[in-house]
Amino acid sequence: MLDIRFIRENAEAIQKNAQHKGYDVDITTLIARDDERRDLSQKVDQLREKRNANAAQMKGGRPDDAVIEEGRRLKAELSTFEAELTALDNEVTELHKMVPNMASSDVPLGVSEAENVVIKEVGDIPTFDFAPRNHYEIAEQHDWIDKERAAKVAGSRFAYLKGEIVQLQFAIIQYVLTTLSDKATIEKIATEAGLADISLTPFTPILPPYMIRTYIYDAMDRLEPRDDRYKLEDDDLWLQGSAEHVIGSMHAQEIFDEPALPLRYVGYATSFRREAGTYGKDMEGILRMHQFDKLEMESFSTAKDGMNEHLLMVAIQEYLLASLGVPYRMIQKCTADIGKPNARGVDMEAWLPGQNRYRETHTADYMTDYQARRLQTKVRLDSGELEYVHTNDATAFALGRIMIAIIENNQHEDGTVTIPETLRPYIGGRTTLVSHPR
Repeated sequence: MLDIRFIRENAEAIQKNAQHKGYDVDITTLIARDDERRDLSQKVDQLREKRNANAAQMKGGRPDDAVIEEGRRLKAELSTFEAELTALDNEVTELHKMVPNMASSDVPLGVSEAENVVIKEVGDIPTFDFAPRNHYEIAEQHDWIDKERAAKVAGSRFAYLKGEIVQLQFAIIQYVLTTLSDKATIEKIATEAGLADISLTPFTPILPPYMIRTYIYDAMDRLEPRDDRYKLEDDDLWLQGSAEHVIGSMHAQEIFDEPALPLRYVGYATSFRREAGTYGKDMEGILRMHQFDKLEMESFSTAKDGMNEHLLMVAIQEYLLASLGVPYRMIQKCTADIGKPNARGVDMEAWLPGQNRYRETHTADYMTDYQARRLQTKVRLDSGELEYVHTNDATAFALGRIMIAIIENNQHEDGTVTIPETLRPYIGGRTTLVSHPR
């Protein structure tokens, strides 16, 4: 959340920002209710002092009746005001939580994703001397994806992946972990992106929990929309919807020393979303599933390094896509599309010949200190000052979607698929994906 003092000092700008992001908040009401809360809190503190003074008179023998009566009156009055303060605290907190993060100054204004801005297109869109098929048609030919049997076991939007496509997924995972844990590669990416004076700290691979408590999920501001989340009926636990939900929250209530930052993780997790409201082509194959695997980057940094961390992650996404030879375009998301906790957002969209269009495969989100404030994740600067850390998260690869891009861009008329050269060392040196024996 935003600092309440910052909200008070910039009320008009914050109200406009909320409108640009599409959030219905009332900053005037928030400030007014917070004023009431402050006044009531001061009254409660004064009553507590009086109660303590009265209690001191009770010691050392029986006090007179006036002191006893005064004690009863203070106790009853304090109980009433404390209940009012608790209710007012909760109301102010809920109003405060509704206020979205401030968008960075370079974020385009827009009322829908239609106003996102294409920054650049990279790579040659492949041409075929045959009608290219989508990934599901190719996978069915090779028996790589079995949704029919998965439906018997788990329902719609689940799949068994089999054979070479499974080996392809693990090759991608190993490639990414090897790449991002290598300092020399981080240096190369940063240099090519023109990011001078940035830390070359590599990413630490991490396998996070797949479940998250309600209050932590809420503090991350990733619990909503709840209709898209899976709740464990008998526990205060949710299945996480993306690896950053459980990686970005892991240092809650901790204080870093400045030399320890930036701290960078690359996490692999199976994630879960309801994906309500999608239909048509998105139901085919493994584009939108209730269960999917992702490699996600997360970083914790000082405020001064936060934007560079964001730009580094965007550069890493470009490097990974280009290394697989996948044509893509970079999108800067507008105010209405970046999300409530985000200050800035960039998407990468890969070209999918089977759909004859670009589809989102990556997103990079910069949250400034918005998440850290509620998580109470701080850094002690070399100067001795404490500040909230800045957080970034970004997709390394959504495994299903990048495999779709690989299959469709590297297909041949006979249904064979060429493996990108970068991945061959991680899949036994093979050059082609082959059928799974039935």
